[in-house]
Amino acid sequence: MIQEKRRYVQSEIEIKVRFSEVDAMRVVWHGNYLKYFEDAREALGLEQNLNYLNIAALGFFVPIVHSEIDHLWPITYGSKAKVIVRLLDTRAAKIIHEYEVWDLDENKLSARGETVQVFVSVERKLELNIPEFFESWKTGLKWIED
Repeated sequence: MIQEKRRYVQSEIEIKVRFSEVDAMRVVWHGNYLKYFEDAREALGLEQNLNYLNIAALGFFVPIVHSEIDHLWPITYGSKAKVIVRLLDTRAAKIIHEYEVWDLDENKLSARGETVQVFVSVERKLELNIPEFFESWKTGLKWIED
């Protein structure tokens, strides 16, 4: 089976694990990985000049309709971590991000995941076609191919 080449835009952030993010074992509580994903996704949007407020001003919302996380290595309180986010290019009317969370102290992959967002009008109508503003925005990106 031949696998298609992927195109994506990538960004990353570094974080230091705070006490409020860990459980009784002093490891990052599993639900906080979604917050880390969102922080990285927001940073990517700011870097690429398309954030949630811009999208809302254009008459759309982009709710998450699917998320998944594989937890591979525990990150502990006080550790430094790096979150890598990739916006995947797709022909569908959705936004797909992939994530990796790395424990920088141990140099291990802690988690990987994905989120899928769709376009919804301010009237809460699902958009089945890619909005023109988003298609136009994508043409200005510097895509990476693998």
